[in-house]
Amino acid sequence: MGKKVKFRIYPDSVLRKIALILSTILLYYFLPGQIFANEDKNMRDQKSTDITLTVIYDNNSYQENLKTGWGFSCLVQGTEKTILFDTGGDGLLLMRNLQKLAIDPKIVDIVVLSHIHGDHTGGLQSFLALNSDVTIYIPGSFPASFTEEVKEYGAKVVEVEKSKEICRDVYSTGELGTWIKEHSLIIKTDKGSIVITGCAHPGIVQIVTASKNLIKDNVFLVIGGFHLRDNSQSEIENIIYRLKNLGVRYVGPCHCTGDLARDLFKKEFGEYYIEVGVGKRIFFKDLD
Repeated sequence: MGKKVKFRIYPDSVLRKIALILSTILLYYFLPGQIFANEDKNMRDQKSTDITLTVIYDNNSYQENLKTGWGFSCLVQGTEKTILFDTGGDGLLLMRNLQKLAIDPKIVDIVVLSHIHGDHTGGLQSFLALNSDVTIYIPGSFPASFTEEVKEYGAKVVEVEKSKEICRDVYSTGELGTWIKEHSLIIKTDKGSIVITGCAHPGIVQIVTASKNLIKDNVFLVIGGFHLRDNSQSEIENIIYRLKNLGVRYVGPCHCTGDLARDLFKKEFGEYYIEVGVGKRIFFKDLD
């Protein structure tokens, strides 16, 4: 009798990974390449003050031709490095939305993952299939297995525990929270700082406070998930009051913020409330 061959079964099998890579490439590269060449050149010629935020992935609709999905991803352009903050929950959906927005994944230099949950990390493999020449910033609490799998694609991984400069005028808050460790992105500008959150598990007030303490300036804009969908109206109103006292000027709550909280923020912030959903572009120079 021949020798029995034992096969090791991986949770995310090699065949599945190959299929994901091939499907991502087939999905993406059937589009005209000239669109992306122009996008790359235009965006990299931007002045550092012309910051643009584009919501690539969210469960709230904004641009009709884009698909929604539970999760969050936001592209930051106009800083020293082009940054993808979180990758949503589904890689093919992330790629389709990038496709519709005529954004080439290869313009991204840095990926920042806010926390371990799949609705923020789920699109990473599909993204790396098209652009692995990136540095990925993750909380230090991520499991070693996650880091090793990312490195297999050829990407560089930086583990963040304390606050850290990512590139010029862009910082991580460092890991915040206890049960679910999370870090947020801070962009320093002459108007005040921009804070981008994934789910704000440590608390949106705590994140804004940490950002102010780090940058020593007011927070001009907070955008992302505020994690208030299970909070009562009185709790949300108290949070709004505290954020206003902290000097927050604009808010763009989305993802896990919840409809009630979004309505209350819109009521209280008025013209300084930004409706955020998938496809929303915020041109920082247009905000007063």
